[in-house]
Amino acid sequence: MTAHGSPTTLVPLGAAGTVTGSKFLIEHGGRRVLFDAGLFQGLKELRERNWSAFPVDPGTLDAVVISHAHLDHCGYLPRLVKAGFRGDVHVTFDTGRLMSVVLPDSARLLEEEAKYANRAGYSRHHPALALYTEDDAWAALEHLRSHSFDAPLQPADGVTVTFRPAGHILGSATVRVELADGPVVQFSGDLGRPSHPLLVPPAPAGSCDYLVVESTYGDRSHAGEHSREALADVLDRTVRRGGKVIIPAFAVDRTEVLLFHLRQLADEGRLPHVPIYVDSPMALAALQIYREAFQEHASDVRTALHDTDDVFDLPALEEVFDSEGSKAVSRHGGSAIIIAGAGMASGGRVVHHLERFLPDERNTVALVGFQAAGTRGRQLLDGATSVKIHGQYVRVKAEICDLTGFSVHADAGELVDWVRTATRPPTTVFVVHGEPAAAAALRARIEHELDWEAVVPEHAERILLRR
Repeated sequence: MTAHGSPTTLVPLGAAGTVTGSKFLIEHGGRRVLFDAGLFQGLKELRERNWSAFPVDPGTLDAVVISHAHLDHCGYLPRLVKAGFRGDVHVTFDTGRLMSVVLPDSARLLEEEAKYANRAGYSRHHPALALYTEDDAWAALEHLRSHSFDAPLQPADGVTVTFRPAGHILGSATVRVELADGPVVQFSGDLGRPSHPLLVPPAPAGSCDYLVVESTYGDRSHAGEHSREALADVLDRTVRRGGKVIIPAFAVDRTEVLLFHLRQLADEGRLPHVPIYVDSPMALAALQIYREAFQEHASDVRTALHDTDDVFDLPALEEVFDSEGSKAVSRHGGSAIIIAGAGMASGGRVVHHLERFLPDERNTVALVGFQAAGTRGRQLLDGATSVKIHGQYVRVKAEICDLTGFSVHADAGELVDWVRTATRPPTTVFVVHGEPAAAAALRARIEHELDWEAVVPEHAERILLRR
């Protein structure tokens, strides 16, 4: 119990039993703070939760704290504000800059998809509506309050939060929560890899009473140092047969990491002499933010990259901003490398490229990140012979390659290594943000290797926290 007589509780309102929709509500001393406000993605039954009324009145939330700028952690914010949230949203500086790109772009895609569904008549809803509009996104951004790493802040009375680098994407943070007269809760957010080529490794977990850790890859190991070799092989054999390599890539960080590795291949003389298209206005805007962070010596950027301005430069790179340019990319007759969003092929410009190029066996689709259940990318990864695009089925004859070694999520061993950085055994480790098998595997490893209590919480479960 707190000094106010009410219990301190943690309620997972997303990313419990699934890898999307991160939302964790802490209630303490009569205050309510929401940690992350993510969209559910993938399976229909998960996406439908985005349309349901929020489990508590948004107007009763004192604040929101966002760990980083991926949609499964911040993409629900416009909906939350539209439903009545009026408080501050606390972010790191670069998370705020990236959200100013990500949220309006998400809204535009939602509106475009709704319009297309209405024109084509394939939606079950009449009319099809967007979850939120671009105006809603800009309204949500008015609530952002930016902070530096390692600088404690108070989102509500009796609640102190400190951001520390998570090494996942630019601005991403682990979140330490100190509750007055109560426990300390440490959120991992999405953890990066110690080997991330652009960002510093995740900060240690430190001393805490409760540890909340993601488990996206809780049952898998990445290919690691072999990733660039695998990419080089994919590019070589696809170009030799006259095909295109289509890479569905998350606009924030994955595109930047890919360009970094392509630049390395170019420096080694192993990059095919074909056009490289970055067909994503959001990725190009994020790329500029990364360049600025390098120049500004952002504290989560590797010091070797400070003041650099050419790490992403490629001789055959073509930046595609408008839809006419994207259509021209689809009409291009020869071999090419096409990097386009979204990373799980669930929307965005890459869908149009897949519609055109999947039926051609000369082409390759390289999947370079996690593919959530129910997404088009997951269907391709699982060997689908056809996928539904814009209401029609498209045959899959292109080669499908799994290059998840490029993931910027920690793998199972790296997750356990991070949990070990807790300086004392937490009362409980909560394993979240993973599909059931991944979360269960990580929970078992923590219990077996560390002999700490680890639990996979259920969605909307109310958990009592004690000091």
